[in-house]
Amino acid sequence: MSAALSLPLASTAAAESIDLPVSSRAFSEFAIGSDKRMFGKLEFLGGLSYSSTNPLLGAVSAIRFRDDHENFVAVLDTGHWLTGRVERDAEGKLSRLADLKVRSMFNSAGQDENVKYQMDSEGLAIGKGELFVSYEVFHRIDAYPDPGFMEATPSRSLPLPFPRSEMRNNRGMETLAMSPEAGPLGATLVTVTERSLDADGNVLAAVLDGPLKGAFAVKRNDPWDITDGAFLPNGDLLLLERRFRLSDGVGMRIRRIAGTKIRPGAVVDGEVLIDVDLSHQIDNMEGLDVVKMAEDDIRLIVVSDDNHSILQRNLMLEFRLLQTK
Repeated sequence: MSAALSLPLASTAAAESIDLPVSSRAFSEFAIGSDKRMFGKLEFLGGLSYSSTNPLLGAVSAIRFRDDHENFVAVLDTGHWLTGRVERDAEGKLSRLADLKVRSMFNSAGQDENVKYQMDSEGLAIGKGELFVSYEVFHRIDAYPDPGFMEATPSRSLPLPFPRSEMRNNRGMETLAMSPEAGPLGATLVTVTERSLDADGNVLAAVLDGPLKGAFAVKRNDPWDITDGAFLPNGDLLLLERRFRLSDGVGMRIRRIAGTKIRPGAVVDGEVLIDVDLSHQIDNMEGLDVVKMAEDDIRLIVVSDDNHSILQRNLMLEFRLLQTK
């Protein structure tokens, strides 16, 4: 795909970003009715359930934290940006969300307030001076200037790493993650689809730049679908996966893929760090980020997409990765 030119903002655009009122409820139990802390290779640290009187809040698809570990940027699959920060209590546990702002995203034509299927934003990554967003249905990866992304059109579009015809409308590039410079891939974007499959039933994925640029595949374990991913500081890739089937309901798991195994033509798989169901505080878990608090304190933040449904919740969960390697 050729680079998209940055166009002036549409004169009919909606008002500037909106401050969102938010109500947060912290909880310390992950397994319902139990004080258990360890789940697989993760330690549960705490979580938040949050809501707003403004119906724009919800449908979070991806979240990325800034280097201060407090401020974050998220995308909603309704085609909106969301920014805010987390606050912590005296014990360092998540206590509330604050300073939430939301704004409709601009497309390359300078239009905002577009219908959902045109701006179905699913993946998000932070680069040097840019934010990258992957979209489903109209499959693309757009780059926005950072800072200034909320009021800007995309500055460019990246070439698609696989033929558009191979991507399913609502199972496209769900994951967009920036590999660390010190990792085996170097500082480069990696994308993984939700359930766009190759001829062998493996999930399409790709490294978008660098010496190992090219398509690879992730082994799919039915009925799990990939909803997001993030890199550990050593360059291993964590993949968040969702299960939904009538026989055993909703599930969440996280798989760890060794960064050294990711290369063009490879089919990768990895260790499952956590595998839980609705007997735990989960919902439709869609977003994952890794936050390095210290060398021996690597946190995983997982957020849900409530689909703007009264039957679902907006959740933010925090885990610590147990240091086994």
